[in-house]
Amino acid sequence: MLWESVDARQALQERFGFPSFDAAAEWLTAVLDETWAVGVETCDRIVISDQNAIAWVHTDHGHLVVKWSRATTQFAKFATTAELLHELHQQGIPVAAPLTALTGKHREVVDAPARPLSMTVQPHIDGTLLDTSDNQAVYEAGVTLADLHAALAEHKTGPRDDPQPKQRLLNWLDSEGPGLAPEASARLAAQVAALPPLDVQPQLIHSDYRASNIVMSGTEVLAVLDFDELAWNYCVQDLAQTLVVLGTHFTNWQPTPPAVRRTFLAGYQSIRPLTNAEHQWLEALTLHRAIQAIPPGEDPAGWRNAL
Repeated sequence: MLWESVDARQALQERFGFPSFDAAAEWLTAVLDETWAVGVETCDRIVISDQNAIAWVHTDHGHLVVKWSRATTQFAKFATTAELLHELHQQGIPVAAPLTALTGKHREVVDAPARPLSMTVQPHIDGTLLDTSDNQAVYEAGVTLADLHAALAEHKTGPRDDPQPKQRLLNWLDSEGPGLAPEASARLAAQVAALPPLDVQPQLIHSDYRASNIVMSGTEVLAVLDFDELAWNYCVQDLAQTLVVLGTHFTNWQPTPPAVRRTFLAGYQSIRPLTNAEHQWLEALTLHRAIQAIPPGEDPAGWRNAL
């Protein structure tokens, strides 16, 4: 299991219909052969996360990562995202470009014992996750997010509703959320009241750009992973989210130190300088996201102290 405290064998059976790891590996071998013409040599492991699973396999096409999901309402979005990843790779953005199936698609719906599953196959990127104590690596990660935003701005796929960021902040301030940090929330309310209109347009954003999704080789970004949270919003929203959670690794959630935030932002702005309005919005959105990150009850990581 990626983060859940449940029995993995039971989850494999209940969620995907496989009575054992070996049964899942046998099914996966057949699917990759029939749908991608990929010959599996070994299946190393399978990790489950909610309605999704990830398998690492050695094949005649090298070391691959196979992802599948039973979330049928998301199948169309998954397919669109796979095609987008293919296009981003062609634009020179460091991503794990999905392999092309025999149909020419980059994500397929395949039969499985319990229900149809949406599947994609990507190369395994051999590197290490971003270390936020490495200033140059953090700077380059900022550069890459700016490059990614520039590339995503060319794609208009998916819903394009008005994100209404100010109304969302006002709605949150009227909720129970501010009770987590009353003083910081009062500061946020004052910032929101003074926010100017944003002078840029919303676009596709990554929404989960953090250390566990950034694969490095030294200070070079090899790949940005996990585009499942793609959304239509403002770049500054993505940037604020990243500044708060940049150093998080799966179940290890730690606040991002101010110096790391500054280094990342410097890298980002070397490619995409923020407007004056975006700077004001970034301050408010970052504070809002930081308050949201405070856990209920005990706070061993010190999120409250980091505000």
